[in-house]
Order: sequence, then structure tokens, then C-alpha cells
Amino acid sequence: MSHALDPNAATSSASSVLEFANVKWRVRRPKPFVLVIEGEVGREGEAANDYLHEQLLMPEWREAFYKLVDATGLVVCLNSHTQHPTYRDVRGRSSKGRLSQGEYYHHDGCTGPVKPRFVEIRCPIQPQTRGVATAVAPHRDVVKAMVQVLPAELAATSALAGQDMSLEALARMNNDALDHLQGLITRTVRKKLNAEGARSYFRQVDAAANAYFEPWALGESRFIANANSGVTMQHRRAYQAPHNGGVANGHLVKRWTNEELLLPGQVVDQALIAALCSEEGDEVDGERAEGCYLGAH
Repeated sequence: MSHALDPNAATSSASSVLEFANVKWRVRRPKPFVLVIEGEVGREGEAANDYLHEQLLMPEWREAFYKLVDATGLVVCLNSHTQHPTYRDVRGRSSKGRLSQGEYYHHDGCTGPVKPRFVEIRCPIQPQTRGVATAVAPHRDVVKAMVQVLPAELAATSALAGQDMSLEALARMNNDALDHLQGLITRTVRKKLNAEGARSYFRQVDAAANAYFEPWALGESRFIANANSGVTMQHRRAYQAPHNGGVANGHLVKRWTNEELLLPGQVVDQALIAALCSEEGDEVDGERAEGCYLGAH
């Protein structure tokens, strides 16, 4: 079956065909907010190529692809091989103790006045596979899930006892109000639960939010809508089992594609990129962590 760029197409685990950039692509929709591009029709079994840059992100098609991400939430591109110089290593590491900032649901650029339109996270083709998941879900669904699975003793703490967390109140909240409530809950979980207790809580959030956390495939890019005109998503590094360290893991790279992969004549806003990157270092002190992922984004 062929269809146009329809972000509201029915969810299905079966492949269909999407026509884009004068090419037919095999696609599927495992969740309402996810579109998976498996590759070009007719090239099954061939070695991975750089179809991201050579087709989907060509200047004449780039904005149309970006709008597809805006409208969908998460666009996954499988089996793409690229060594484009704009990617950089994902920063931050998780310890067996305190959670890293990236293990909490967050938007990229959460403290600044300007946030990236979306974030592209990529698992390069490499000798070691990636065993740690990246959970992705719509922002509103994440906050609803955080309330739904919040232990009663945490809901009764002074920081949260006065908050109206009913479904009716959540439905009325705008993004800023959702961010504020989310920050209060995250800080409470961080302070009251030990590391594995917090990780267990967020695994319950993943399930309640119907998050996408399929295992990473080598050569996979995930375009996650972050601050845009359409669906706003959040993501986190998600251990689906107790984290004891010492396990070899493939690495991820990332970029803010809209802000960093520029058309001819455009110039990177270095101040913006530096400000966004400053949030991503390993946690040094509680103040930076509180101001970033754990604050009122």
C-alpha cells in the first residue's frame, strides 16, 4: 500500500510504502507517534548507504522531512551508514549510584530561552551493540504517567501535596505548567528514592506512557521532536534492568539537525550551540542538575 506523508496513518507493525523525495520507502508505524523508515523499496539486502544525507536531508527535501518529524513526534531511520562530521558523542554517563541527568525524561535545551526544534540521536555502525534503551514518549503522556505511578508517600510530600494532579487539571495544563509539575515530581523522586528505586519508578513511567524503547540497531537514527509546532516529545536513557555497571556498550552520537546541518549561506549560531552543550556534561554539582533537567524547564 502507498500513502502520502500522513502523520495520522493507522498504527501497524506491518510494512507499507511511503513516497517521499521521489523515492518509495518501506515504513511502519509501531505506535501513533512513531514512524519507522526501514529503507528504500527494491534495495532490500544491500549494504547500508547514507540515504539520510543523500536523499531525505537534501536541501530541496529537508524542510518537508523536518515537518514530518514535527507532525509525527519520532521518526526512526534504520540501516543508514554515515560518517557526516556534524555528529558528536553523547555526553554523560550513568553510575551505579545517583542517576545521571539523562536518565530523567527531558527536552534538550531545557534551561535556555531557545530550544532545538528536534534532536537526532544516532547509533553508529560499530563493533559493539547498544544495550541501553532510549525511551521516547509524548511530553503530556510522560507527565500523566509520572502522576499515575507516583507512590502515595511521595505525593504526600510538602512539595507535591498542594498540587492539583487530577486528570482534569493535567488536561488543562499548557506545556509550561506541565514542565513545572514534572520538575517538582522529578526532584521529589530524586531526593526520596535511591538510584534503583528511581530507575524502577521510571520504568513504570515508560510503560504507563506507552514509550517507545525498542533496542538500538546499528546504523539507526532517531529524530525526536523537541520544541516545535507539532508534537512535543521527551526522552531519557532507560535501563530496563538493574544497572550494575561494567557492561560493554555501543556508543551514541547526536546533533540538533535543524540548527547544525545548515543550508548554503547559513551560519551556525555558535552561542546557542555552546549554551545547549553546556547542559550535557557529566553532573558536577547539584545546582547544575537542579537548574537543568530537574528544574521547571
